[in-house]
Amino acid sequence: MIQAKNILKPQDIVILLKIIALGEKEWFHHTIANELGISQSEVSQSLNRSKYAGLIDEARKKVNKLAFVEFLLHGVAYVFPEHPGAMVRGILTAHAAKPLNQIINSNEKYVWPYAKGAERGQAIEPLYNTVVEASLQDKELYELLSLVDAIRVGRAREKEIAKKELQKRILHAQ
Repeated sequence: MIQAKNILKPQDIVILLKIIALGEKEWFHHTIANELGISQSEVSQSLNRSKYAGLIDEARKKVNKLAFVEFLLHGVAYVFPEHPGAMVRGILTAHAAKPLNQIINSNEKYVWPYAKGAERGQAIEPLYNTVVEASLQDKELYELLSLVDAIRVGRAREKEIAKKELQKRILHAQ
């Protein structure tokens, strides 16, 4: 029987993407926690789940990029599915945000609900409730999360473009 403590949670994806966004910069549990608005204990538990899944190394410091990309390309849409909701004010995501909005021309906008947001679009629940605030502080994280959202909610063309861009960014990141 699989123990519930080892099942991946949405914040695990956010934390791994944050580590990738940091590149070669040194990080600690408390810095990840502060920058993402997640408790240190939740960061620690998340890294344990990611280690169990083979998405991070034994030291819980280096993301297993090949395994993580494979999960994002083939699993994230099934494990953390999302369907666009009502029209709300918020922050652009998926193909409506950079980098995909420079490749895909669409009148359809998806947003993370956010009262201070400048855009209106169909609501997409972010992977974790602190994502919006964290993304406003970290452009690289924002773009990675938007690409993941395109995989979660996009049509076939948007998903394929997002997958290629995500793969390029993660596998060739420093």
